[in-house]
Amino acid sequence: MSHLQQITVLGATGSIGLNTLDVIARHPERYQVFALSGFSRLAELEALCMIYRPRFAVVPQALQARHLQQGLHAAGLSTQVLHGPEGLCQVAAHPDVDAVMAAIVGAAGLAPTLAAVEAGKKVLLANKEALVMSGALFMQAVRRSGAVLLPIDSEHNAIFQCLPGDYARGLKQVGVRRILLTASGGPFREMPLDELHAVTPEQACAHPNWSMGRKISVDSASMMNKGLELIEACWLFDATAEQVEVLVHPQSVIHSLVDYVDGSVLAQLGNPDMRTPISHALAWPERIDSGVAPLDLFAIARLDFQAPDEQRFPCLRLAREAAQAGGTAPVMLNAANEVAVAAFLERRIRFTEIASMIADVLHTEPALAVESLDTVLEADARARDLAEQWLNRR
Repeated sequence: MSHLQQITVLGATGSIGLNTLDVIARHPERYQVFALSGFSRLAELEALCMIYRPRFAVVPQALQARHLQQGLHAAGLSTQVLHGPEGLCQVAAHPDVDAVMAAIVGAAGLAPTLAAVEAGKKVLLANKEALVMSGALFMQAVRRSGAVLLPIDSEHNAIFQCLPGDYARGLKQVGVRRILLTASGGPFREMPLDELHAVTPEQACAHPNWSMGRKISVDSASMMNKGLELIEACWLFDATAEQVEVLVHPQSVIHSLVDYVDGSVLAQLGNPDMRTPISHALAWPERIDSGVAPLDLFAIARLDFQAPDEQRFPCLRLAREAAQAGGTAPVMLNAANEVAVAAFLERRIRFTEIASMIADVLHTEPALAVESLDTVLEADARARDLAEQWLNRR
């Protein structure tokens, strides 16, 4: 019998985590769940442990770990419950693990994702903040350890599928002119500009094409999500900010394109369902059934494209500025955005103030060179302080 691949799913109760488990469940002859982590939805995590019977489960705090351990023990499961960042790093780097789905949202996912990379794992990267914050260090660690890094964002996965296998030699060397990153434009693509200041968290979270968590839904509405993806694409594919162009494509059928010097443009198309990139990365370089319905081009009938309006989406402009500035600028952009989105979801600031707050934080201090992970974490903390000061001044 062939070896069952042992999979750690970090962020198992979120939409990426649940979609990953859906794909794994379709292929019991290939994959086995090694570890699951959860953050706030611990009843759901317990239910997932009952189904998948992982060797480990990870929760944020010791008290929660004891509670979950009792519940699993009573159900006759031998799952061991760990807690905190140490627990996450342990299940990400464990010698028995073959692949790690890194799907913890935000800065919290950085340490365990880096631990998986340093341990030379196959890393399925759904946590874009890890690369946005520590791009240079992260990619150095990938090269040093020989880890296999496979992007899960539908756009980056599409680019990966459209690039030649030896793209790491350099985009110019493999004949790539530019990368075209598609964006749906979110729910406010056509809303009159003077109405944007009054939009509610509920409106921002109602994405027309994708089902996502609240933080990423707001990022999609502000197009900061695309800004973070632009920075991520620069690191993943060793591209300059100028080589990555954003293209608004409302149908979300073309997930991204690669433009070659000979005039060829390769695109990856599919229904907007995260199980496609997840199954692609899980089985790479093979292909497996993901459970996604075949694409019906007759039903779609047309594909539209337009340039992004940076007056409507100032977050996209700020992200491009941060990508060009380099150093700690993307870290500060990301941290300020996390504080701003949380404040918007709590109705403390207006939607249009998200960009104002981020701009203020970015322009208060110059970017520093990233020497180590400490530099990254200090810049992250500093940006959060500046963002909180901005909130308190209002």
